[in-house]
Amino acid sequence: MLRAVTNRLVILIPYFWLLFFFLLPFLIVLRIALSDLEYGQPPYAPQFSFSDGWEVISEKLSRLDFENFAFLAGDKLYINSYLSSLYIAFVSTILTLLIGFPLAYGMARAPENLRPILLMMVILPFWTSFLIRVYAWIGILKREGLLNQFLLWLGVIDAPLEILSTNKAVFIGIVYSYLPFMVLPIYSTLEKMDESLVEAARDLGCTRIAAFWKVTARLAVPGVLAGCLLVFIPAVGEFVIPDLLGGSGTLMIGKTLWIEFFNNSDWTVASAIAMILLIVLVVPIVWFQNAQARATEAGR
Repeated sequence: MLRAVTNRLVILIPYFWLLFFFLLPFLIVLRIALSDLEYGQPPYAPQFSFSDGWEVISEKLSRLDFENFAFLAGDKLYINSYLSSLYIAFVSTILTLLIGFPLAYGMARAPENLRPILLMMVILPFWTSFLIRVYAWIGILKREGLLNQFLLWLGVIDAPLEILSTNKAVFIGIVYSYLPFMVLPIYSTLEKMDESLVEAARDLGCTRIAAFWKVTARLAVPGVLAGCLLVFIPAVGEFVIPDLLGGSGTLMIGKTLWIEFFNNSDWTVASAIAMILLIVLVVPIVWFQNAQARATEAGR
């Protein structure tokens, strides 16, 4: 009896966690997104209340106009913010993959006594505050920063490069900040791979490169997909990096949401932005879970 109760509690704890820390905040934000803007405190007038009862709420929901969502759809600023965020996140994810895969492959093929040290070096940046690490890049990328001084000393450039306050700085900041999230899943996949499979491919006539693409790269796909999602999803809604490293021309939805909420005090539009952003991010997660489920069923 005690064991059955314990097993149920183990199952219920994640559900209660999702209920209180995801579902309830989601419903609160949705309620604000469906409210009307009002110049007061709070700066919105709810169109319904959860204490009204289900019948009253159902009647009011049938008369909602979704004005805030329609406003976002008709304004190019918000559409461009979403598109720019998706573009920056996509390019950053590709760059992170191009850098992270060789690192993870080298770690997985390193001697076993060196792997913990290499893994620690990848995790080590997490021991420092994220904000401090981003501020450090300001000192590196500015006109008088370390990067320009080093390139001038080498004679590679004749004048300082304009990197800070551009999209290039945003790409650098995102790739640097989220690189461990790409390396760790790929390393976990490659580290478990049976090296004899590559040797068998070589014995069957494959070249070293062909064996890598047909065996190693294909077996690493689950880790690559997990790493891409771990980088892409937070990069879409990133605010700190584009705010500190990007310029006024850097347009990302996280920065737009912050402006609407704190500068314009338009909680209704900011909540609508957050709801659409959540939907945009949930789609790749659901797709990845379905792909994983199909791959698991196919492997049985």
